[in-house]
Amino acid sequence: MFSENPFATLSSSIPSSLMQAYLLLMIAFVVGGTLFDMLHKQNAAYFFQHRRKARAQAQREVSGGEKAVLAGETVAEALVSGEFCNSRRRIAHLLAMYGFIVYAITTFVMVFWYSAPAVATPTILSLLWHVGALLILIGGIWFWFFIRVDVAAEGHSPLRVFHADLFILGLLKSAALALIWSWLQWSSSPLAIWALGLYLIATTVLFGSVPWSKFSHMFYKPAAAFQRRFEEARGSRMNLPLPENRPEVLGSARELPRHY
Repeated sequence: MFSENPFATLSSSIPSSLMQAYLLLMIAFVVGGTLFDMLHKQNAAYFFQHRRKARAQAQREVSGGEKAVLAGETVAEALVSGEFCNSRRRIAHLLAMYGFIVYAITTFVMVFWYSAPAVATPTILSLLWHVGALLILIGGIWFWFFIRVDVAAEGHSPLRVFHADLFILGLLKSAALALIWSWLQWSSSPLAIWALGLYLIATTVLFGSVPWSKFSHMFYKPAAAFQRRFEEARGSRMNLPLPENRPEVLGSARELPRHY
């Protein structure tokens, strides 16, 4: 199972061109959904307005070399999920993030270059596709049942679902159904066609719900992190004021905040 390209097997009943068109449609959903989200929530307008205010308060100019260093630091922080203080959440996020990256890239490569039955798929690609889906499940399930603040800290049921959970649930369903479909197809089960249908529905919901989920945040966060570093380097960072009568950041009478 892990060494088999499920899309190559599927191409015996569904044309490769149709699978490729579906992937392109999902990419269009992400791009269009992100742009719609930016326009609807006016994120771009707020970003440029904030940038103009910060530029007016700048105390120094930042050279091109400094910008490159700041960009490198931003990338390095994103690669290790440095924005998370809690180590458990960071590990869970890294598992799901790298699992999704590997899963998405190998899906694209296998569908566009190795979906024809006559073309042999490198074993490493099929293996990485399955491992990527497994990493998504491990990181996502760990976060959902053991790390979420309303579950871990507030004692609520892990079955409670909110609007903000659309992305993580869609991602978990897509990855789980991908593995189930791959296994059923590998075992020549008649249920494989039903698993494929559910897999396509879950994946379409995942990418088609970008304007209403947190999917687009993965594009905002790096840009916001770089802008924060850039403003701090220019001396124009506009921080929120400290609480009244609390000149210190956090006193000894209060514990450090826990990020779940």
